[in-house]
Amino acid sequence: MTTGTTGTPPPAAHRGTALLLLVGGLIGALASGILTHDRIRTLEDPHFVPGCTVNAVLSCSDVMTTWQGNLLGFPNMLLGLGGFAALAALGAALTAGAVLPRRMWLFVWAGIAAGFAFTVWLIGQCLYVIGALCPWCVAVWAVMIPLFWYVTRHLAPPGSPLRALPHWLAPLTAYAVVAALVLLEFGDRLL
Repeated sequence: MTTGTTGTPPPAAHRGTALLLLVGGLIGALASGILTHDRIRTLEDPHFVPGCTVNAVLSCSDVMTTWQGNLLGFPNMLLGLGGFAALAALGAALTAGAVLPRRMWLFVWAGIAAGFAFTVWLIGQCLYVIGALCPWCVAVWAVMIPLFWYVTRHLAPPGSPLRALPHWLAPLTAYAVVAALVLLEFGDRLL
């Protein structure tokens, strides 16, 4: 089967990529769902304190009520609910043996890349503007990093430098950078 425009076969999903989409989508949807529930509760009762508000640094309340937490005029977690649910469904289909045409993979990558860029921006906002971390948001960050890397790597042509790198190097490096930035900014105030 070819894609008509490029003449190259669509990439078949590596089982690991399919499982990552499924599990990452489920984790992201769960985090987004919990945040959505907590946001609705805070709108119903201004005195409600989400369970993920632990202290001045680990505070979902401080993050979800900012303009950054509602960037498009509605709570960001609603984007996560739909987006992550779609990724989980896609991962389930791929795990069951579905094959996507390259155009669809590029569409999936574009959505994940937009989510990753948004995640990087939110990391900066949480660290340096809001001054608080939402534990469920951090779970979403932890999911977006490997999703972006592995789907990007999946689409890279054979012989690409992206495929030459050890598959674990980029996500592990990104986690280390984020952890270092969090520790530098918040240090011993985390717990």
